[in-house]
Amino acid sequence: MIEKNYKYKLVNEKIVERIIDDGNIHLNHMVLTKETGLPEHYSNSNVYMIIIRGTMTLKLGEEDKKMYEVGDIINIPFNTKMNVNNYEEEVLEFFVVKSPNPKDYRSE
Repeated sequence: MIEKNYKYKLVNEKIVERIIDDGNIHLNHMVLTKETGLPEHYSNSNVYMIIIRGTMTLKLGEEDKKMYEVGDIINIPFNTKMNVNNYEEEVLEFFVVKSPNPKDYRSE
């Protein structure tokens, strides 16, 4: 078998799951219910967030909060302070792609 098949959970409760963590990328799948979010943190690589359900409220650095919806792909540069939350009724579901993998990231 040449290909690898990865699965992610289909849930409606809060979950953060690591799907891929190899020499190419780091891929997480996240589901946030209303009034939940991630702890404030700094991006540890180039980050791409792909929203597949719901609405994300995102605050980067000292900028104002912005809302992103299904179909949006947000690119966040390395070492950016970030706050990710779901303040809406609908469940928020998204994938986080980090490339290169943070364990291999070297800032210039």
